[in-house]
Amino acid sequence: MRIILAVSQVIISVIIIVLILLQERSAGLSGIFGGGEGGAFYQTRRGMEKTIFAATIALAIIFLGLSIAQLLI
Repeated sequence: MRIILAVSQVIISVIIIVLILLQERSAGLSGIFGGGEGGAFYQTRRGMEKTIFAATIALAIIFLGLSIAQLLI
């Protein structure tokens, strides 16, 4: 059971890293699709960026849950 939790944590952490890197304003999806404007301080998330942001939060919560479960087992 511990091995399954450890492997799950590694997989989720790699996915979280990729999602965080995709959220970068200048080099991520917003830059690819023309959303990286030079003077904009705040910009709302739309479409794919909003989905990536929500997935990052969800996976971080799952990662936290797996960490606590591994600690208790």
